[in-house]
Amino acid sequence: MPILNRAAELEADVREWRHYLHQNPELLYDVHDTAAFVAEKLKSFGVDEIVEGLGKTGVVGLIHGRSGASGRVIGLRADMDALPLSEITGKPWASQRQGMMHACGHDGHTAMLLGAARYLAETRSFTGTVAVIFQPAEEGGAGADAMIKDGLMERFAIEEVYGMHNMPGMAVGTFAMRKGGIMAAPDKFFITIKGRGGHAAEPHRAIDPIAIGAEIVTNLQLIAARNANPVHSLVISVTRFQAGTTHNIIPEEAHLTGTARTHDDAMQDLAERRIREIATGIAAAHGASAEVVYERPCPVTSNHPQETDYAARAAIDIAGAANVNTAVEPSMAGEDFAFMLKARPGAYIMIGNGDTAGLHNPAYDFNDDAIAYGISYWAKLCEQRLGPA
Repeated sequence: MPILNRAAELEADVREWRHYLHQNPELLYDVHDTAAFVAEKLKSFGVDEIVEGLGKTGVVGLIHGRSGASGRVIGLRADMDALPLSEITGKPWASQRQGMMHACGHDGHTAMLLGAARYLAETRSFTGTVAVIFQPAEEGGAGADAMIKDGLMERFAIEEVYGMHNMPGMAVGTFAMRKGGIMAAPDKFFITIKGRGGHAAEPHRAIDPIAIGAEIVTNLQLIAARNANPVHSLVISVTRFQAGTTHNIIPEEAHLTGTARTHDDAMQDLAERRIREIATGIAAAHGASAEVVYERPCPVTSNHPQETDYAARAAIDIAGAANVNTAVEPSMAGEDFAFMLKARPGAYIMIGNGDTAGLHNPAYDFNDDAIAYGISYWAKLCEQRLGPA
């Protein structure tokens, strides 16, 4: 079955909304203009109930089927926040806010879910209720967790929850998903090495934290190479090394920052334990000390088996079986929709964005040609999961 006729008809309006959102990006929880835009659109569609300010700046709209508010409730989630990047696309709808841009396609996600909300409010060819969830602070702010802690699931009696993200390199009109872990737990670590400062001409009188830090960086790579079971995914990257102020002083301290990415709890525990052991052990061997702060801001994004089958069925009905990959390779990127999948069964899928720049790239732009496919997927999923009216 191709995209829905009504989704194709809505595409021009949704493009305009997407371009407006792209021109006016906002960061983390400071998405007040975006949230107000979303709420105004939902009101204009005749959505039955609109709740603002959930999880600080999140918006939820409830759309009841023709049977009214009785029956099951499923949630559909889109993220609203942008990234602190300066755009270089040169598009007519490029960001008008310096140092901010929608470099991950959240403008497209929000616009597609608004399009789906309009379609569902018009047709209401389902029983029960659809909760459209517009979330702030996906980019490192744990906005999903904030909405859950604010009562998202219980307040609206959500039984299942679904998310969708665009994927550059996947053809427009294609979908991809997998059961189990699809996105990694994006842990963070911070290591402070405390040595003894001194004159660079007399290193024997100092304890050089830079040399110690370099040894720690090298040895952290051995965790994946020699400690982890090679059939399990593990990435450890040191992304910042800060020390010193000038050419002739050995500093007192050095600071390392990085990330560990895993797809299961056992590997996550291994990464934290070995990072601590290596950093403190190497520092101690040189007469220094190391303090390690390890943070787990977000769990693994793990799809529930049955709900993944439901998502696949809807995608296949829209795109055809040949265009739906149900065993895509998992990504080592993180996604805070993981919190919602911890709270309720559901699934997270990818929608093709075509041959575009990659995510989090200043040359990236969401591909408007994907809009009708996204709207159709959301609509078909709701009608299949909630049944005919």
